[in-house]
Amino acid sequence: MKTVNLKDKLSRFSSHWDPHVVADYNDNDVMVVKFMGEYPFHKHDTTDDFFYVLEGEMEMDIEGEPPRTVRAGELFVVPKGVVHRPRAKSEVKVLLIEPKGEPNSGDSGREPAPKRRI
Repeated sequence: MKTVNLKDKLSRFSSHWDPHVVADYNDNDVMVVKFMGEYPFHKHDTTDDFFYVLEGEMEMDIEGEPPRTVRAGELFVVPKGVVHRPRAKSEVKVLLIEPKGEPNSGDSGREPAPKRRI
């Protein structure tokens, strides 16, 4: 058991769309990620997708629906099977929780990030 300083962990990398594992929670990876621009539309067939914005602002595009703005201090959960795309005009810092082994790319065809531990 130890305290994890998210600001410190985020200062250790500058890459975008590259989640880093900072803790384990049951059978889940707790990760921090920075992103800017847009990720491809995708879905996860067997798990929800959890986003908690730490700093900045992002848009969550949901197929067939208006985009949702998610600001610092807010979280957004995409239910399993829902086609979505996170995007941001400027850099945003986000906390993610995903089951271990779940590719962040879903069914997009994009190469999944390696999810290094820091």
